[in-house]
Amino acid sequence: MVGGAFFLDDRVDAALNVTKNPAINNFAWWCSKLGEGQIVGGAGVFAAAFFIFLRRSRIAADIFFVTTASLLIGLAGTIVRVLVGRTRPGLHGPQGVAPGFYGVWHDGHWIIGKAVFSAFPSGHASLAVGLAAAAWLVHRGWGTVAMIYALAVMWSRVALQWHHLSDVLASAVLAIPLACLLKKYFKPLVEFQFDNFFSGKNGK
Repeated sequence: MVGGAFFLDDRVDAALNVTKNPAINNFAWWCSKLGEGQIVGGAGVFAAAFFIFLRRSRIAADIFFVTTASLLIGLAGTIVRVLVGRTRPGLHGPQGVAPGFYGVWHDGHWIIGKAVFSAFPSGHASLAVGLAAAAWLVHRGWGTVAMIYALAVMWSRVALQWHHLSDVLASAVLAIPLACLLKKYFKPLVEFQFDNFFSGKNGK
């Protein structure tokens, strides 16, 4: 899927480009903003705290798991992209450098952490798809809503010309298996800790 997308990148990037349409560009900016870790993390902490206050331990545990899973998957996507060193599309590409994958070293300099060489995969899309996948594994209804959110974030990253189509598709390829692994090995630990917390509170 990702391999085929490389051949479609230029065509799709151009078709989805909204940078010259102020209204849609602004909407895409907000969609993209919702894919940032501090937004997702803050919303998750607030929601989990709310259900802890209501003494709904399992819902609070599920929200904490989904939030943490999405942040971990977003981090994984960020680590991969700074190591791969792919150039950004459009206006965000480095001047005088041909589009491509440059790894961690180029032209006698480290390029780790340089935004113009951090396209593949998308960190925003990794986090958003990770959230959607984790939510779907916990609750199909939550997951369906979260999938719409993830698609909006993925679209926005291409529409704003920060990523290619293949970058956001690679994020999904990375995020979904990681979400499955985290559900299997991390979610039981979260539930155990939340159950212990509430049983301890009830004991008092």
